[in-house]
Amino acid sequence: MKTQEIPQDGLAGLKQNWKTDALSGFLVFLLALPLSLGIAKASEFPPAMGVLTAMIGGLVVSFFAGSRLTIKGPAAGLITICAGAVTEMGGGATGWQLALGAIVIAALIQIVFGLLKFGSLSDFFPHSAVHGMLAAIGLIIFSKQIHVLLGIDPATLKGLEPLELYERIPYSIMHEDPRVTLVGVISLIIIFGMPLLKPKVFKKIPAPMVVLLVTVPLAWIMDFKHTEPAFDMVQIGNFWGSVGFNADFSLIGSFVFWKYVIMFLFVNSLESLLTVKAIDGLDPWKRLSNPNKDLVAVGVGNAVSGLIGGLPMISEVARSSANITFGGRTRWANFFHGTFLLVAMLLFIPVIEMIPNTALAALLIAVGYRLASPNEFFKTYKIGSEQLVIFVTTIIVTLATDLLIGVGAGIVMKFFFHIVNGAPLRSLFKARYELTENNGTYSVRIMDAAIFSNLIGYKKLFHSFQPGKKVLVNFSDSKIVDHSFMEAFYHFQEEYQHTGGQVIANGFDNFRAFSNHPLATRKYDPEKQLRLEIKLDSRQVVLRKFSEENEYTFYPQRVRNAIRYKDFPIQQGARIQYEENILEKYLENGRITVSDVTLSEGAGQAQSESRITLVQVAETDFVIPDFALEPENLWSRLSELTHGKDIDFTAHQQFSKKYYLRGDSEEQIRNFFSNGVISFLESKEAVHIECHRNKLLFYTKRQLLQPHEIAALEKFVEEFLERIDQNVTQAV
Repeated sequence: MKTQEIPQDGLAGLKQNWKTDALSGFLVFLLALPLSLGIAKASEFPPAMGVLTAMIGGLVVSFFAGSRLTIKGPAAGLITICAGAVTEMGGGATGWQLALGAIVIAALIQIVFGLLKFGSLSDFFPHSAVHGMLAAIGLIIFSKQIHVLLGIDPATLKGLEPLELYERIPYSIMHEDPRVTLVGVISLIIIFGMPLLKPKVFKKIPAPMVVLLVTVPLAWIMDFKHTEPAFDMVQIGNFWGSVGFNADFSLIGSFVFWKYVIMFLFVNSLESLLTVKAIDGLDPWKRLSNPNKDLVAVGVGNAVSGLIGGLPMISEVARSSANITFGGRTRWANFFHGTFLLVAMLLFIPVIEMIPNTALAALLIAVGYRLASPNEFFKTYKIGSEQLVIFVTTIIVTLATDLLIGVGAGIVMKFFFHIVNGAPLRSLFKARYELTENNGTYSVRIMDAAIFSNLIGYKKLFHSFQPGKKVLVNFSDSKIVDHSFMEAFYHFQEEYQHTGGQVIANGFDNFRAFSNHPLATRKYDPEKQLRLEIKLDSRQVVLRKFSEENEYTFYPQRVRNAIRYKDFPIQQGARIQYEENILEKYLENGRITVSDVTLSEGAGQAQSESRITLVQVAETDFVIPDFALEPENLWSRLSELTHGKDIDFTAHQQFSKKYYLRGDSEEQIRNFFSNGVISFLESKEAVHIECHRNKLLFYTKRQLLQPHEIAALEKFVEEFLERIDQNVTQAV
């Protein structure tokens, strides 16, 4: 549990963290290999070129990257652009090489953009439009890969638009290859079924690798090599012989060439920058990346990849999230991931050619589903109905035209909503505010509108504040504050508080939120009176009754208060979005706070949310070492390699088998866990306990607790504190 010691960078970081980074790099490699093959094949590139791209992303880009935990490689979000470029430039090997030329030119412009510090331009694009673009890409991926999963010859589908491909699905189902389809369906069952398995270890195993471990033997048993058409199997061919100078610039004077240069540049840069921002939020050490430096690094990787035959790469969100989950600490995890891919292409090409394409199609269908799942529509709607309109508009226009026009339509729709809701034209692109500084306090008065199109100006303002001070932001003179600004403002609050500063927002009393989401767009409403209106749901009604019966003060409002849990292990690889239904009271040995917390794991389209009830004890008089205690299982035993040694007690074998205990100060932890504390824990049901800076955190499961379960956990906490008090008394 290294909450204070920030991992070193460079060669010192390699020496310090090579074990954890190598393990994480290997596990990410297991995830990246099949996905890279599938993405390349769906992009109309030779399949192995996807692996080449990821190799370059690890072996080359790691040394230049401005982010520490992101994994570089090919991404599903660029499939439609790559495939479109190859097709429109002639198809086959000719189209592939001409598309490489466009990738190289886009990469060179990308490097220039990074050097000119254009990384912040990603803030201009509203999130609902960007997510709409990704959802449209997901639908396009599905429209193509469902036919591959069914064993249909891809040559019969060339030239068909997404809507035509959807119309073709019934025909493909009627003419499917039963044996190929069986392998594809089994792959889908594995991909979508593994997350439903309850044991924690199954959630840590890369599903794509399990798919290969099952489908490769199946294809061998059914002799796909000799009984199925060649298009049903992965074909690598002479990979190392095809790696060389492959880019062709002969169409550089044509419209279609520059059309794809712009599309590669726009989507590649945007996806990569958004991923870097999202992964920073998951970094256990809260290190901030340099987006401009990372943009240059990705540009260098794209230039090298494009010249010798690979796809464009980005900071890929799913693999980067997995890197954090697997315990990656520095950029060397990305390097090791690239190294293992290199070894695979040197030694295991014959094995890779045993992979059935229907399995890769299943992996891509799963990716497409994540991009365009019903949950994406629901999450967007929860932020506000106007966000859903922008989201759906972007999807429809993208499917009907292309990505650039689709995103443009989403932006136009966003401007329409803002103007209708009172945003003055003068503030559409200019951040208007008044700033004063007095006695170490910054006071900012936001004028007119704070929206996505003037967000860059506000971010420059936020970055100008010296750390460790107090910032007061008043919105009372604003007309509208949109979701993009609210999200950026929340990240600023979180980052600034980590520097020791304080950010207070006020002036929203007469604003009407477009939904009950904490980051929903807010519009000034002169008819709204200064009053608090709360409609309690069924859980809140039950908790209010429980609080009255047990002398708690009850706050049902949803609030942002992640700073309360700063540096606790529960936030390693995850982040607390907000908490609600807060119950507080004072015990004999401190203040107890019970709250329902929304915890997000992963990032972007790979993000998942869960609601969990936490109990925190603060304001105690005890001196307690930092530690993390959790029920021991197979995965926690494996976690010793990345999260720290399990501190066992020879005289208490039952406790040592029951719990995984870790922390930096082993001697202090051993002194704290006296015979009385250990005996108490041995006699009770296993509970997660974390301590940081004398504050204790308790939870029993990653779910919401019912009132009787809260009461039982409260009793456990009180008895645990009594045992600590006895330790202190005996020591005196």
